[in-house]
Amino acid sequence: MREVHVSELTTAISGLFQEACHRLPEDVVEALRAARDREESPESGDILDKLLQNAELAPQEMIPLCQDTGLAVVFIELGQDVHLVGGDMRDAVEEGVRQGYADGYLRKSVVSHPFTTRVNTEDNTPADVWVEIVPGERVKISVLPKGAGSENMSRLTVLTPAMGRQGIIDFVTSVVDEAGGNPCPPLVVGVGIGGTTEKTMMMAKKALLRPVGQPSVDEENAALERDVLEQINNLGIGTLGYGGTVTALSVHVESFPCHIASLPVAVNLQCHSARRGVTLI
Repeated sequence: MREVHVSELTTAISGLFQEACHRLPEDVVEALRAARDREESPESGDILDKLLQNAELAPQEMIPLCQDTGLAVVFIELGQDVHLVGGDMRDAVEEGVRQGYADGYLRKSVVSHPFTTRVNTEDNTPADVWVEIVPGERVKISVLPKGAGSENMSRLTVLTPAMGRQGIIDFVTSVVDEAGGNPCPPLVVGVGIGGTTEKTMMMAKKALLRPVGQPSVDEENAALERDVLEQINNLGIGTLGYGGTVTALSVHVESFPCHIASLPVAVNLQCHSARRGVTLI
């Protein structure tokens, strides 16, 4: 049994959110460069140039990539042979978010009592925390600073099984079409299929943690990713809705067995500023 002090979680989470909000992962930058190379619209091409310039300047100047530094989403894969010591894990996570958003001068966007007073909590807590017990003696922490522009375009449906693969393609494409320029394309499109409604929504969000353009290890999922991406890019929405060749950088599909009478499908969109961070303790 390996002991890990919860203060290590606090330190890691603070650093991850600051890094994620100031520096795009290299796979995202490469995907934007590739999009610029194949973009046929002059207007969208010009904006892609500016997005790439922003990605270069933000870490140099320590200015957030986007003013919306998101709601703090934290995924923890906790090894079953780890013993957390020194305090409550949830408190440690919240303190990490609190410190990271303060020390990084990141916008605090969380409000309490969401359907009444909507008072800002002033430290971007509470975080959206998800814990999974896995084999081993390590702790893997992944963070998503999830902005509202893209999160607001998330959608869930339960198709009839007879609608099958084509029904999934049509639904995901329609979600992106309806969203238009609101989620700040070019997008990363997370898709969850199967399980129950809460399971498929979580798969769609976790799919955004995968490096951009890395296909699913499941051949059927990977083939579906290619077909959905083609349909989305045929919409012509383009960068920030200005029209063009590239509306999505990548589609990431995760699937899970489901009940014989249902076919849940969820879509979680990520904007061009596809920020994320991951570390092992």
